[in-house]
Amino acid sequence: MTVVLCRVDDRLIHGQVVLGWARALGVQRIALADDDVAASPWEQELYRMAVPNEVELVFAPVLEAGRRLAGWHAEPARTLVLCGTVEAAGALYHADPVVAHRINLGGIHHRAGRSERAPYVYLSEDEYRQLQALAAEGAQISGQDVPTAPAVPLEALA
Repeated sequence: MTVVLCRVDDRLIHGQVVLGWARALGVQRIALADDDVAASPWEQELYRMAVPNEVELVFAPVLEAGRRLAGWHAEPARTLVLCGTVEAAGALYHADPVVAHRINLGGIHHRAGRSERAPYVYLSEDEYRQLQALAAEGAQISGQDVPTAPAVPLEALA
């Protein structure tokens, strides 16, 4: 398996992703699935500065990333697929439920309408229902801020 993690983190690429997850998992590629970033060369350059040169960084709109999941999974490069929203994670799962079957909820931060489910996961009721629906379809969803912390099952984030 070369897609080693599908993660929802609204900060996208930052130290915890690069130093924590990517290093711990031996990631050779980060695929950032985000419509806005895929359309912004300026934002892409900012994210490139945070990623070591030996890690390939790919930017794709969410639907394109969904179409590319199987290809990334078939390649030898260990890949972390990163998106910023529950909705994007759902789109990736629906595009390829085999490759994107495990969804890691990392840094989903507070904003209006969201409540704390874990210190690093804030969800609205609608986002939680979307995750429940994905779980009912077969997705394995858990919260985990860093690789050394225990994974928290979706049900515990109710």
